[in-house]
Formats: sequence, C-alpha cells, structure tokens
Amino acid sequence: MAEINEHFLSKVFDSSGITKEELIQILPKYKKVNFEKNEYLLKEGQIEKKYWFLETGFIRSYIIDTEGNDITFNLYGTGEVVIDYPSIFFFAPTRENIQALTECVCWEITFEDFQEMFNNILNFREQQRGLLVGSYFALKKHSISLIADQAKDRYLRLMKEKPNVIQNVSLKHIATFLGITDTSLSRIRKEISSE
Repeated sequence: MAEINEHFLSKVFDSSGITKEELIQILPKYKKVNFEKNEYLLKEGQIEKKYWFLETGFIRSYIIDTEGNDITFNLYGTGEVVIDYPSIFFFAPTRENIQALTECVCWEITFEDFQEMFNNILNFREQQRGLLVGSYFALKKHSISLIADQAKDRYLRLMKEKPNVIQNVSLKHIATFLGITDTSLSRIRKEISSE
C-alpha cells in the first residue's frame, strides 16, 4: 500500500462510512504528488483526467475575462478537493486554470480509478456524491453572494469559512475572488481592523 499520511486518511475518509476493507481497495489508487509554487495542475483548454485532494498548501482556479483580466474563481486550502467537475465528467476542455499558490502536497486519483471505485464501492460513491453536492452549493452560495451581498460581508464570510486562505493568499487573488478591487479590499480590511 502506498505511503498514506494520517491527515489524508482522517480528512478524506472520516465520517464517510467507508470500511477498513474498502480502504484497502481505495488507498492504493491515490498517488502522492508535489507541486511547486506557481505550477499548473490544469490549464485552460485541457481536459481534466484526474483530481486532487490538497494535503498542504494553497491552490486557486482562475479564468481570463473578456478584457484579459485574471479573475480568481475559487481558492482551495488544506483538506479540500481540487477539481473542475464539468471538464472531468463531461470530457470537456476546461475554461479554468488551476495553479498552486504555494508549494503543495496533493493526493491524485485518475478519472478511470475514480469511476471504477464509484461504480463498485457504495460508501465511496456516497462520499463522492456528498463532495459534489457540497461543491455545487458552495459555488451557488458564492455566485449569489457576489450579486446580493456587500463586499465587506463577502470578506467577513471568507474570513470565517477559510481563515487560512485569508492569511496565506495574496490580496490580489482574494479581491478578484470577492469581485472587488485590491483598493476596495484594503479599505475593507482597514475598516474591520479599526472596529
């Protein structure tokens, strides 16, 4: 069995209902990979063929808007699954770029291995469905927030939900993720610190 870190086991499979017997089938399918700062996991136009569980580090996905601006679409921290669902499940070229913001340690699984386990291991299938639904709800919540909430409220929510991202990701990436300028984010941070 591949070297598996306890952190990986506890984050991915805790409370998932996966049995020890199922773990014996699942764990060898994951491969430990390291990414250097600024290295790409996936580039626009490619078709995703694997996905990653982020053990350590920070990753972002971003798109280039119609004016050529780099807009952060998602921010990932330790313990999160990094994936472009439409690309991997529909074999479609991605519109996202997925890039390591720091040195990262990830656990990678191929789509073929994922499909095999999804079809044959009930508890794995249920866990993965839960991750997919959770990702959809997070995306929908963020999309609505960009339209309906004040920038300060979006920042405060990010601080609460992903404090490590706030501490380790550049303000430029956080600002575009929140749909605001660097200047607006700096003003919001000063306002919050003076309260």
